Amino acid sequence: VPLLRHHFGLPDFEATRAGIEEIAAARILDVISLAPDQNAQESFFRQASMDPMLEGAGGVPVRTREQLEALKSASQTGNFPLMRIYSGTRDLVQWAELSAAAINNAWGAIPLCWYSTLDGRSDRSPETAIRENQEAMRWYGSRSLPLEVNESHHWSLRDAHDTIAVVMAYLAAYNAKAAGVSEYVAQYMFNTPPMTSAPMDLAKMLAKVELIESLHDQSFHSWRQVRAGLLHLSPRENMAKGQLAASTAIALQLRPHIIHVVGYCEGDHAATAPDVIESCDIVHGVLRNLLQGQPDMVNNPEVQQRKNMLVSEAEQLLEAIRCLGEEEERDPLASPRVLAEAIRTGLLDAPHLRGNSDAAGLLDTRAINGAILAWDKEAKRPLSEKERIDRIMANRAQTAVWAI
Repeated sequence: VPLLRHHFGLPDFEATRAGIEEIAAARILDVISLAPDQNAQESFFRQASMDPMLEGAGGVPVRTREQLEALKSASQTGNFPLMRIYSGTRDLVQWAELSAAAINNAWGAIPLCWYSTLDGRSDRSPETAIRENQEAMRWYGSRSLPLEVNESHHWSLRDAHDTIAVVMAYLAAYNAKAAGVSEYVAQYMFNTPPMTSAPMDLAKMLAKVELIESLHDQSFHSWRQVRAGLLHLSPRENMAKGQLAASTAIALQLRPHIIHVVGYCEGDHAATAPDVIESCDIVHGVLRNLLQGQPDMVNNPEVQQRKNMLVSEAEQLLEAIRCLGEEEERDPLASPRVLAEAIRTGLLDAPHLRGNSDAAGLLDTRAINGAILAWDKEAKRPLSEKERIDRIMANRAQTAVWAI
């Protein structure tokens, strides 16, 4: 039976503490994921620079270790769920140390390229962010603590095509392994972007699974964690309940170890304790009906054909990124410079990065038959990954000539 986790954090500290107590008493989930507000994530260790306008934005305003300990204490009732918390958007190692000590963090969660100038959640350049995020990964690896790297879905949330999503899922796991992480929590966010169809979604996730699990050996193992896509949930709550159930049913095809339950209400408002309990009940209903088996969708010919194409295109893109490495860089796929260069040149890109000074912002994508494809807007047709890479590399070579 998969473990259930749910995100929870309200803009009021006491309401959050009481809510955690209520959720734990309901014995409905296994892991409570604390959501700290943006001020805490960015400036917990630099509180003089906190922005009053961001007080309570996106989560609970925790300002002291004692408050974290109080939230942990509130969970020690009912079925005594585990607790975890996302990293900060800077000072990630300090956050890792604090969360391990204060709440016995069930597993860490950090990005590879994000919490940077790419998303505006810190002022770190991509290269600096990658280097510091890798340092945090090494902190977890050196202590044999489990780690989740939230990366792939950040690109899909910004409408990158499916090949980039698959590559970033692999690179996140690859960099965690390179940093010494042995127990890796691989998050598979479905329904992202929202126009993705179920067969194409499943194919994309199977491609991610194949590449991530190709890294498995005696020193590295991943756990499959599935979730519904946050942005696809309707603000009409009854419709959103159906969407949550349907997404969970499809995600069970991956045989997950963990289900990250997303509150059905998130299209309208942040989940309260009763919302968390009801959302977990919906997922328990899906599990009751489907846990003993359902018709096989994994081996559907359409799904397999798309999965194989994505694996092939991902390997082409990974090889192009390796080619950005210089002689002295023994492991280009774990090089902050190489990965930042891949973003700057557009090998790694997303439509929402247009205008960002640290990214190419040249990629166009379209949803075609439920798949997200790179798009040639002049020719008005899909662009194969080989064509896209060839154009980028030719432009890079021409730019180098002009610079001489």
